[in-house]
Amino acid sequence: MALDFAAGCLGGAAGVLVGHPFDTVKVRLQVQNVDKPLYRGTYHCFQSIIRQESTLGLYKGIGSPMMGLAFINAIVFGVQGNAMRKLGRDTPLNQFLAGASAGAIQCVICCPMELAKTRMQLQGTGEKKSKRKLYKNSLDCLVRIYNREGIRGINRGMVTTLLRETPGFGVYFLAYDMLTRSLGCEPEDPYMIPKLLFAGGMSGIASWISTYPVDVIKSRLQADGVGGVNKYSGIMDCVRQSLQKEGWRVFTRGLTSTLLRAFPVNATTFATVTLFLLYMREGEECRMQDSEPQSVQLQPLQPQTQPTSM
Repeated sequence: MALDFAAGCLGGAAGVLVGHPFDTVKVRLQVQNVDKPLYRGTYHCFQSIIRQESTLGLYKGIGSPMMGLAFINAIVFGVQGNAMRKLGRDTPLNQFLAGASAGAIQCVICCPMELAKTRMQLQGTGEKKSKRKLYKNSLDCLVRIYNREGIRGINRGMVTTLLRETPGFGVYFLAYDMLTRSLGCEPEDPYMIPKLLFAGGMSGIASWISTYPVDVIKSRLQADGVGGVNKYSGIMDCVRQSLQKEGWRVFTRGLTSTLLRAFPVNATTFATVTLFLLYMREGEECRMQDSEPQSVQLQPLQPQTQPTSM
């Protein structure tokens, strides 16, 4: 299990660096005011952020996932690996159940982390240097929210996070397992790494598509109140208002940037985790094989030493 945690940390850190700019674009598109939209689409959003806020604008809020996402992935891959060992049989259903349990458990960290990330990503929208910074960094953001709203405040969006992460991670691990089996990802295969990258990227896309409408609502709830006014009283009120104003297309806002992000991030994450575990387990097997001859040589010495000691 320790190896699963370590592998998850490495995969999480790699994924954050690759995908954060796409996530910033996704959040901006999801929560922008439909009456006065700042961005016409994914490319225009990228272009506008770089022009108005510099390239660093795309990395706003990266502190929160850098602190939390490596640990989250460590929990996810650790819990999933342990759950599979407890369930015993490696079946598609067990892969889904193990992934879903891992997704549910990591919500305790994921929800506050994404709240801070969202608030930081929206701070100073359209400004190269924010005239008035409400939050200095991700940690300061969580502290201020906690001081103002308590535990409930820093867990804003917890229900929608659970609704997204539980089935989302089930689909994530199920898709990866099915793809690696069908592609035949064996250690001896010279094309193993490209296959792992493809399987990881496609499993990320499948996971996001399966729960994306819930993510839109989560982002809107976590961004609610940024300007000092709360628009939504709860999940159903947010769904109702969003549908009334923007129609069913509201649930696809930011989907393009999400899918563009999902493939490289999850390809990197899964390939890093799988290769790390493979390398470490091969190392363990080699050490065990090296120690076996020593133990065999020691066995005949024991009966010889006993008579002389007497």
